[in-house]
Parts: sequence; C-alpha cells; structure tokens
Amino acid sequence: MAAFATASSLAAEPNAAPAPAPSFNEIPATRATLDQLRAGGFVLYLRHGQTDNSHPDRVPSVDLNDCATQRPLTAAGRAVSAQVGEALRRARVPIGEVRVSPLCRAKDSAAALLGPGRPYSVDPDLMYVANLTSAQKAPILANTRRLLAAPPPPGTNRLLVAHAPNLMELIGYYPKESTLVIFLPRGDAAFDYVASIPPSLWPALLP
Repeated sequence: MAAFATASSLAAEPNAAPAPAPSFNEIPATRATLDQLRAGGFVLYLRHGQTDNSHPDRVPSVDLNDCATQRPLTAAGRAVSAQVGEALRRARVPIGEVRVSPLCRAKDSAAALLGPGRPYSVDPDLMYVANLTSAQKAPILANTRRLLAAPPPPGTNRLLVAHAPNLMELIGYYPKESTLVIFLPRGDAAFDYVASIPPSLWPALLP
C-alpha cells in the first residue's frame, strides 16, 4: 500500500507560481499505485496542460464564454493532455465522474484527455482562485475539499481538471502542468494525498 501524507491547509501566493511549501513532500507514483487505482475509490486531480503566458487572463473582465479573454492552452499542452488520457486508458484506470473548471484551458485539457464523445461536467466552483478575494475563494475551496473527500461510486475514480493555485491553497502543493495528483477520500471533508504522476513519469509506470 502506498504511503499517505495527510492533507493540510496552507495559503497560496496570489499571482505567481510558487515553489512547493517546504513541508510538502511530493511522492512519485509507482506501478503499485496504478494497481490501486484500477480498483477505484480514488480522486484524481489533474492540473491543466501548458498554457501561453504571453496571453494572460483579462482580469477582471474574463468572460467564461469567450476563450479569447483567457490564458489559452498551447498545442503542446493539448498534446500532453491527450497523452495522459492515453496513459490512463493503457493503465486500465476506470474514470467515472469528471468535473472540470469553467476556464477554457481546463475544458480543452479535459476534452483532449477524455477523447471525442466523452462527457464531463463543468463546475464553476473549480474556478482558478489566484486572482480572487478570500471571500470569492471560500466556496471554491470548500467545493474542492468536498470533492476530494467524498468517495466515488464503487469501482470508479473521480477526475477533477482544474488549477495549481487551488491545490496550493488546500495542501501547500503547486503541481506542474499536466501532473495527475492522487487522493484517497476519507469522507467528512477529510482526504489523504497519495502520490503524483507528472507527465515524464508515465513511461516508467507503463509496461
């Protein structure tokens, strides 16, 4: 059984990509971790793919219905998201409920990962929190904690596609783009961090 690290609550840097908090220990997934995922019962949190930082979000006038007002996913980000989806299928990891941030970079990552025709739910309360006030962040962080803590239906894993600052706020961890972060839900707003799969680790995990 993989070692678990108990989730903690730490504050995020507001607009930058901070380094992981010194107390946070990133745990690389192993083949044994994939064996556990095949049985279901976990929550998978994927940070969206690489974006074009030369076109930042037009804060405070971001329009969720207009991708031109948002920092876009790059072609490389879309390609890596598709590769992560293929890796999950090769690993025979069952994906049930899929909930996605309303920003285009998250929706585009989810579409590339899932492939044509696979539905997902857009969840406004998975929104990017870095540019929000504390009051605006509160329902998003509460919703994210609920989704990480609630066990998925038997034999499935829940997939969330969202943003690094949100995890930084919850557990002090700022994962790289397209990193899959694995949690074990405990119920009652409790969850354990299990391991992470950055894109570069997949080749070592798959036969």
